[in-house]
Amino acid sequence: MPRLALRQFFLAALLASCALLPVRAQLLNFLQPADPSYLTAEPLSISLEGWPYPYPVSLLQISLEGQTVRMAYMDVRPKSPNGQTLLLLHDQYFSSDYWERTLRTLSDYGYRLIVPDQIGFGRSSKPDMAYRFGLQAQSTLRLLDHLQIPQVAVIGHGMGGMLAVHFARRYSQRVSALVLENPAGLEDYATLPPINTEAMTRQNLLLTPTLYRRELRSQFATWRPAYERLVEQFARLQLSSEYPRHAQVAAQTQQMILEGPILNEMPRLLAPTLLIIGLKDRTVPGQRYYPADVIKSLGDFSKLGKDAQSRIPGAQLRELPDIGHTPHLEDPDYFIALVTDFLYSKKP
Repeated sequence: MPRLALRQFFLAALLASCALLPVRAQLLNFLQPADPSYLTAEPLSISLEGWPYPYPVSLLQISLEGQTVRMAYMDVRPKSPNGQTLLLLHDQYFSSDYWERTLRTLSDYGYRLIVPDQIGFGRSSKPDMAYRFGLQAQSTLRLLDHLQIPQVAVIGHGMGGMLAVHFARRYSQRVSALVLENPAGLEDYATLPPINTEAMTRQNLLLTPTLYRRELRSQFATWRPAYERLVEQFARLQLSSEYPRHAQVAAQTQQMILEGPILNEMPRLLAPTLLIIGLKDRTVPGQRYYPADVIKSLGDFSKLGKDAQSRIPGAQLRELPDIGHTPHLEDPDYFIALVTDFLYSKKP
């Protein structure tokens, strides 16, 4: 018998043996491809220069809390406009490039798309400041004013869903509709033990690509090779000499999320609202900073989605049973179908 065939026969016999379950587990682990290592990769700056975005990125200079900062954004104009403009707001783990598939399809459908990196994220400035959703909403309004856009439908994911609610509450006349994709802030985080920003920063500095990958994997119902790109961005950014500042800003923006639940804002929303909820999501903001037993009662989106629908006047709820925290990546075609059907039904 040839050597390769003999080896395959031997492995098959071992894996089929119930009496050798520990050996079987070791062999399965041995046969799995190793997770990528980025130790020799080119570092990324904390403004992500060199990281590809799907469309050209522009920068808007604004003053915020006495500091001059730059807000990065994509303005995607369709070949055949349908007259509607959408504002897409990203989650805390991501920069706006992760909307790529959504942007290309919605642009083909005729939507103009405004896609910012919020201050503290992606290609935007990362100042040392106390971050608040009111300031992020104000920065987003300045961007719409700069582009002379009077009204938008807003799609917000995770943290971006929280910002979408805060923006719609402050500037209701500028929002024609809301789509909230597994938004954070649907429960009160005041029950969590307080953690100061310095402690969060220290923990961020200890984060490794392996731990970060594990954290991201927990947010997806099914982990796919394409999602490794999200880990690569973090790993290469961590190689930068600027990473300590990024770790600090990540802690500061995390405090913003923990201190800004949207429970009391939801009943006051005026815009038609669609909730798109992946039911396998168990994401809790700041979960890396807490022991599992402290947050075990939080993050059950099978309950949180229904509760949010009951709080938002007239809200529609679409539940996705086999999807986790990021429906627009996990089931992009269905996500886009839900969004476009909702927006078409609300078109004036």
